[in-house]
Amino acid sequence: MALQRPDVMLRLMMCFATAVAIWGISSAWAPAFTFRENYVPVRDVMARVKFARVDDVKTKELRENAFKQAPYVYTQDPRDLDLRRADLNLLLDEVAASDKLADLKPDTWKQFQLPATGSATSGSTTSGTTPAPAATPAELEKQADDYKQFHSTLIALGDAEKRKAALDGIFGPLKTRGILTAIPDLHGDRNREKILIYPAGRTKEYSLVPLDVPLTSVLLGDGSAVKTLIREQLGNSTLSDRVTAWLLPKLKSTLSLDVVDSLARQEAARDAVEVQEAKYASGTLLAPAGVPITPEALNLLRLEYDAYITQLPMPRRLERSLAVFCMIFALYVLCGYYMFYRERRLLSDLLVFCTMLASAIGVIALVHWTTADPWRAELIPLLLFSMTFGIAYHRDVALILSTSMAIIVAMTGGEGLGEFIVLMGTVATAVLQLDTIRTRGKLIRVGLVSAIVAFLLSLGMSLFDDQPLGETILRHAGRNALWTFLTGFLMTGLLPYIEKLFGVLTDISLLELGDPSHPLMQELVRRAPGTYNHSINVASIAEAAAEQIGARGLLLRVGAYFHDIGKMLKPNYFVENQGMQASRHENLLPAMSTLIIIAHVKDGADLARQHHLPQPIIDFIEQHHGTTLVEYFYRQASKKSEENPEVGEVQESSYRYPGPKPQTVETAILMLADSVESASRSLVEPTPSRIENLVEQIGMNKLLDGQFDECGLTLQQLRVVEDSLIKSLIAVYHGRVKYASTASA
Repeated sequence: MALQRPDVMLRLMMCFATAVAIWGISSAWAPAFTFRENYVPVRDVMARVKFARVDDVKTKELRENAFKQAPYVYTQDPRDLDLRRADLNLLLDEVAASDKLADLKPDTWKQFQLPATGSATSGSTTSGTTPAPAATPAELEKQADDYKQFHSTLIALGDAEKRKAALDGIFGPLKTRGILTAIPDLHGDRNREKILIYPAGRTKEYSLVPLDVPLTSVLLGDGSAVKTLIREQLGNSTLSDRVTAWLLPKLKSTLSLDVVDSLARQEAARDAVEVQEAKYASGTLLAPAGVPITPEALNLLRLEYDAYITQLPMPRRLERSLAVFCMIFALYVLCGYYMFYRERRLLSDLLVFCTMLASAIGVIALVHWTTADPWRAELIPLLLFSMTFGIAYHRDVALILSTSMAIIVAMTGGEGLGEFIVLMGTVATAVLQLDTIRTRGKLIRVGLVSAIVAFLLSLGMSLFDDQPLGETILRHAGRNALWTFLTGFLMTGLLPYIEKLFGVLTDISLLELGDPSHPLMQELVRRAPGTYNHSINVASIAEAAAEQIGARGLLLRVGAYFHDIGKMLKPNYFVENQGMQASRHENLLPAMSTLIIIAHVKDGADLARQHHLPQPIIDFIEQHHGTTLVEYFYRQASKKSEENPEVGEVQESSYRYPGPKPQTVETAILMLADSVESASRSLVEPTPSRIENLVEQIGMNKLLDGQFDECGLTLQQLRVVEDSLIKSLIAVYHGRVKYASTASA
């Protein structure tokens, strides 16, 4: 069976691998997401499953609040408070030692004056450098009474140790919590409830155990907190009032803001806030019918789709995968059956087969990448694929392959019939125009015509899908037209690489290759002018015959130019270059002459490869004689064998060209044209009837010899080709009017 053949099994495995690749790239196990922005649903779109949406606004709001409310970090430096405590302790010791105001230093009592007295000796005067105004006797008497009361209250407090304990009770909390005269504002609103305090210079310790205190306990403000501390230790008396009056003006901030640590804690607080989500239940309306889908609604639909795919049960995924593989298998059968009977080289040539499958995978991958918004350029890879195969092979092959690719794209993409019609209509328009490409502007014109069709089809299918006529569908249709038109320019630039990759020749390349100034043609003119003339004549009559049956006449003409270039290496051994000289084969054995004659095929192919001629031209060189018999020398050898039995029996295979037989219609036409053009030169009187008999006889001999078995040339086409060759040869050897010769003067 054919399935047991290794080459068949290899191709089947490659096909299966391609199907798996297409299945994976297109995510064929799950339904496609088909909604687009501004698409108008024809019915309400409801949530199939419950899902959640990240609430960015709420998350941002909570994170900003956490950032702003994070407590600031301060370092506490109590050294200034220690100085104030020492100064106050000395002053109180001095007051305790002086029973009368007169015994006290004048400047000492001035420091304890109450602000309400309005005296210049208020607590702000500490240096004693400004002389006090002279006091009246009544004022002196009141100061003495005030001092007496202040002194007695201080003495009642206790001895020096008790006074120190009272001062510890006042300055201890201030040293622990610190004092802050103003709150810096790093970022907008600040936390007014609490701050973090660390002792200065104890980085490793406070990073682990911060002191968290209320903000009101450290903010100096009007000094009420300090007054409360003093009253708790000294009582509600003139002593506490005067100590307060002395201390408050001397207090300043002992807390320093740690900007780096504060910002780090603010950012940590912001990052600690979890992402907020808005939850949607199954059955929630996501997109109402008749309303264009907004970006917000599209995002909801995408989230619902992702949740649905995540919850899709495995049996359902297997069902969809099986359906996709069955569809691909059916397309394989369709394309394989067609190519087996119409373009078998796509199946038999492993490199070409691999290129075709790789191209299919590449198209699906590019479609999957370009179909997303805002590009939606799935037409570009599909058009490139179809136009490439239309140029490399035949339009019917390109159409069958493109139809298969369009079905896969439409089905796996979830677009349905409408998208398939747009894709296939545009592709077919482009492919059907690829008859001949003789100018570089041809592909641009192909793109322009196809773009018009793409615009009309896109517009029509959108209206058929109940989409309102407006900017949205006009923009969609215009975008498809733009991509189609740009593909024409893209194909123009890619054309040389496509020719090289697939080993094909477009008419543009053939026109360049058929230039008479080609080095090989110039060398052929110089070395073998007769062969050159023969090649030109064969090219002319063969091209006309090819065009009669719809074959590629230009390809045949250029192939005919080069088909005998191997003769330039030994030109004098070929009759068309011998002129009036005697034939060099007269002194050679028939076998040797046959080797020389046959060698021009191999020599020509080698020369063509050295000059980097494309493979289709080399095929003309190698196949234009097929496996035909070098009949003249074979007969000579047979005659000698009959005359001299000791020579041995002549093997016919030794006098045949190595082949291969013609593989295309064009090479078959060249074989026939080459033979009839050479044979017609031997006619003594090339009348139309003799030419007709000659052409028919040569054609029949080639047919009976099996030379046309592998080229696909039908008997009807052979008859048309023969008729064309007959007409061309009759035109060359037409009769001429004989003119009377003029006498010389």
